[in-house]
Amino acid sequence: MAATEWRFGEVVDSRGMVTPADHLIAARDGAVATITLNAPERRNALSLALMRDLTRALRAAGGAPGVRAVVIAATGPAFSAGHDLRELRGADEALTREVFAACAELMATVHGVPPPVIARVQGIATAAGCQLVAACDLAVAAEEARFATPGVRIGLFCSTPMVEVARAVGRKRAMEMLLTGDPVDARTAADWGLVNRVVPAADLEAATTDLARRVASASGATLAVGKRAFHETIDLGIEEAYVRASEVMCRNALTEDAQEGIGAFLEKREPVWSDR
Repeated sequence: MAATEWRFGEVVDSRGMVTPADHLIAARDGAVATITLNAPERRNALSLALMRDLTRALRAAGGAPGVRAVVIAATGPAFSAGHDLRELRGADEALTREVFAACAELMATVHGVPPPVIARVQGIATAAGCQLVAACDLAVAAEEARFATPGVRIGLFCSTPMVEVARAVGRKRAMEMLLTGDPVDARTAADWGLVNRVVPAADLEAATTDLARRVASASGATLAVGKRAFHETIDLGIEEAYVRASEVMCRNALTEDAQEGIGAFLEKREPVWSDR
């Protein structure tokens, strides 16, 4: 399938600030959808409008028939420098709450859409940008990529990034990032579990595409079941986790795609999934 591209229209926030129509680009190539942050002059800062459009794009991609993996990428030297501080400077309580509620909704959407979401990180990912990487199911980073939660240095502790980052890297490592604000290089991020792999910048797009296509080769229905079960059980106690996971696996085993996959394995052939 040839790649198809969409551009989102202008969005006016509660203060009348207009975001350019091309701040976000979404494209689809077969079973893989790619959503690209396209505000390099702002280091792809997560403005209120951009977060809302990214949430909409994720939902659109997640609901599109045949899409089995979603990549979040970015243009320019930065993946994302986090929240647009120009929006927060001088903002009243209503707008401040609106910004952070939109951020929470975005991260919940990353978790909630059926296809796995993969971050393709080519530069710095700081604060809410680091949060976005941590929220994704998988992440591939260029060797030059850097990750940080530097809010403590400007008097705004990265409390919401903390939620995702701590779950990805663990308590002590998250606290080091949060309390010092020091950047973590890509190799360290991989060692800590913030990203899955690190590749030369020249190979980043190809490596991410390869990973996305390997993920997307599975049944879309099965990927959705597995992703949801993962997020529902990862923080449970072991006994409750087994109860829920066993129920999910029982229901999964009875589905059309599971029966097709089992049959294909036993018959030594390639499976034909229901959403192909």
